[in-house]
Amino acid sequence: MIALPKISIVTPSFNQGQFLEQTIDSVLSQGYNNLEYIIIDGGSKDQSVEIIRKYAKHLKYWVSEPDSGQSNAINKGLKHCSGDVFNWINSDDYYAPKALHLIGENFKNPDVKVLAARSHLFGSKTNGYTSGGTWVFENNLAKTIGWARIDQPETFFRLPLIQSLGLLNEQLHYLMDRDLWIRYLLKFGLDGILQTDDVVVNFRLHEDSKTVSQSGKFNIERNSYYHTMALNSNGLKEAQIIQSVFQCQLLPDIPKIENPNLSAQVFNYFLLLLADEQYQGGMTQNVNRLIKNIDIKLLQESDKKLLRKIRFRNQYIPLFMLRMLR
Repeated sequence: MIALPKISIVTPSFNQGQFLEQTIDSVLSQGYNNLEYIIIDGGSKDQSVEIIRKYAKHLKYWVSEPDSGQSNAINKGLKHCSGDVFNWINSDDYYAPKALHLIGENFKNPDVKVLAARSHLFGSKTNGYTSGGTWVFENNLAKTIGWARIDQPETFFRLPLIQSLGLLNEQLHYLMDRDLWIRYLLKFGLDGILQTDDVVVNFRLHEDSKTVSQSGKFNIERNSYYHTMALNSNGLKEAQIIQSVFQCQLLPDIPKIENPNLSAQVFNYFLLLLADEQYQGGMTQNVNRLIKNIDIKLLQESDKKLLRKIRFRNQYIPLFMLRMLR
């Protein structure tokens, strides 16, 4: 009988005392025996430290000291991880019952490198809904990178693979998980990624969370990320196109796509994503600028249909009219 793998969980925490105990309890109450739990607090001034001390005997390691942000805290925690499986859970989210057992059972299969599950999103302004999960496009690595979207709380990795990538990029404030995902995909590809519709975590939407309060800054950093990655990958034309539509800044330690063919396809897909977003925002001129630089031959058939639809609608059907028709 194959034993359940050791799971390493890190919680970065800072002044989230109102939620923190629920997070900790959701990890420790799983009844998962092969668990190591690490909490890295950034020197909270609320009741967080008192709450952590209450559970200290159940933790592999914890500390409360100033840090430079979420990525720095996660990196500190990673250095204390020794399990087979890794993820972090923020101090305002919490696991569903038996989530770790489900994760452990899936990772008993040595061929599974990544498990991408689902989350339940909830908050004071929503009745709650299930996430779409991390996007993985079968047999299409370029699109998976170009449209890279990771639902981090419910996406678990083999720890040795994450360790082989190095630490999180602490210069990124919003895209540190997406950067990790892109670096993973560039090194290991799509093999061994298992998707499941099981809900394993509850993701809290509240006014102080970055997802809610700073959502616009995510796209700013994302566009700068792909602009920088294009420059690093000798995609000068693609970088100029992105820069012509959005104000971008160079970011440090962004990966390079070594394969020229993959690079061309990745940025082609990213331009398609931008065109779709800009159409939904009614930005007609931006859409025209983007779609004329998309090479339809580099798209799969279903994505060719999307490009043609965007091109037609942007030319003949203003967004307000489409919304009226709907």
